[in-house]
Amino acid sequence: MGEEQWFQVSNSSSQVAVLKAANEYTAKFGLVLSDEETSLLLNERRDVLKKEQRVEFGEGILPKLIIAFCDSPYIHQDNYVETLGRLQEIFYFYKNESLDEYTDDELVDAMKELFDGPCQGSLDYLEDTGLQRLAKRARYGLCMDEDEEEEEEDEF
Repeated sequence: MGEEQWFQVSNSSSQVAVLKAANEYTAKFGLVLSDEETSLLLNERRDVLKKEQRVEFGEGILPKLIIAFCDSPYIHQDNYVETLGRLQEIFYFYKNESLDEYTDDELVDAMKELFDGPCQGSLDYLEDTGLQRLAKRARYGLCMDEDEEEEEEDEF
């Protein structure tokens, strides 16, 4: 086994263990990942990191997303895996779009607030509209007040 393959296998097995541990917490919300679903999400993580040209060490963002979103009224067992996959994809996309100006926790918190609030559980709205302002603020160095003033001017 080559060095790169060993790293991927080692990294993958520790990630599986972290996600399995998260199941203990999320089970009280009726959300549990099977072994197959865990593997699927980890493969999607690898693919989206490659697509977004990002490198990540450690457990990745998925455990934080799981813990942050497991109590959402819009996530149920039947849409859990699909939602986590999309949230993971949206997270990495907006890390790039915001030029890494926000910490992982800040971005996850903003995603959760928008998802449960104005987006009302719509991943499309979160991705296409909800996080655009956040990324714009990061790219153009606007503080919240300047961004809101600009929007008010646009309305007239």
